[in-house]
Amino acid sequence: MAEIYDLLIVGGGPGGLAAGVYGSRGRLKTAILEKGRPGGQAATTEELENYPGFFGELTGPQIMDRLADHARHFGTEILRGNVTGLDLSGDVKKVTTNEGVEYLAHTVVLAPGAEPRSMNIKGEHRLRGKGVSYCATCDADFFQELDIVVLGNGDTAIEEAIYLTKFAETVTIVVAQDEGILACNKASAEKAFANPKLKWIWNSVVEEICGDELVESLAIKNIKTGEASSLEIHGVFVFVGTIPKTEFLKGYVALDEEGYILTNERMETDVEGVFAAGDARAKYLRQVITAAADGAIAAVSAEKYLVEHEAFRSQVLEATKPVLLVFWAARVPESVPVVSMLEQFVAEHPEVALVKMGAYRDKKTADRYGVTQVPTVILFRNGAPAGRLEGAVTKEQVQALLG
Repeated sequence: MAEIYDLLIVGGGPGGLAAGVYGSRGRLKTAILEKGRPGGQAATTEELENYPGFFGELTGPQIMDRLADHARHFGTEILRGNVTGLDLSGDVKKVTTNEGVEYLAHTVVLAPGAEPRSMNIKGEHRLRGKGVSYCATCDADFFQELDIVVLGNGDTAIEEAIYLTKFAETVTIVVAQDEGILACNKASAEKAFANPKLKWIWNSVVEEICGDELVESLAIKNIKTGEASSLEIHGVFVFVGTIPKTEFLKGYVALDEEGYILTNERMETDVEGVFAAGDARAKYLRQVITAAADGAIAAVSAEKYLVEHEAFRSQVLEATKPVLLVFWAARVPESVPVVSMLEQFVAEHPEVALVKMGAYRDKKTADRYGVTQVPTVILFRNGAPAGRLEGAVTKEQVQALLG
């Protein structure tokens, strides 16, 4: 029989690696399935100045290597494979790679990450890899003492532009906004404005990346005056956001209109036992630190899901006698006397079992059985619901429910 993991993580970026640390440290049999080098986009970002505790010490690739080693230290397996098939139904999920290898798991964390967004400028795709790049760490060496342009002015664009000044002769940033207005944080902006190797073209957009075999120049248009100009350069770096790598998840979990995975604050998707983390998740801020936080939460949620699921299965679904399952909450006044009454009832009727679940803590189970009122008592016979009572339940009602 194939090995079944407690936790299988799809994607080895900072979110997936953090989930690996928390999962394996929580004594879950944990594996990460990654198609390339662990670390995701962070492994291609040279400077990570805003990752707490590592200021000026390590590069992005080095931090990701440490995170991967941390996960391995606690027992996480890091496997190589590109996911092409999924079966997320049932208690055991199945993930299939393009090589036909099947991995089984009780819970899955989806952390496929995101990829750089293209600007779809004329010439961009034709010259990709021929002077057009989306990764400063990967390609900076190719532009030693040459003139390059950065497109984008958010946090990543400005930070990478500063990094590129270590290699290039000049780095010009083309910005559609008025002079001095950037979309990045103030600290990065101040640092950029103080860098003598950074040049600026304001109120302008790039209309075409020109060149035969390699990038040679840009066609630029001033959006205020309409003036067209040409700038001779040797390379273009594009940093204008990301696209989630979730195409393979369509039809399996809920996605928003842009393709990002929808979750709650516990990183739960709309599929039981399936969680999500990192840049592929719909959220406000996509940074290494938020991806790592997602991964930690997802792994802890998966661990609690397994404990609750196992308890529910053994105590309710596989019980050999009738079970009264009560969803209650201490903050709901009717709950406490109902629970007390049920405890007394089963003490008097040992042929019946009682299982208590928090209506809010165990919301996934409550939702599964359509619990809308607290307290709610559901009678299970042979693992299936056989009736229910809601509100201020009495002993007489319980007796009638049992028949």
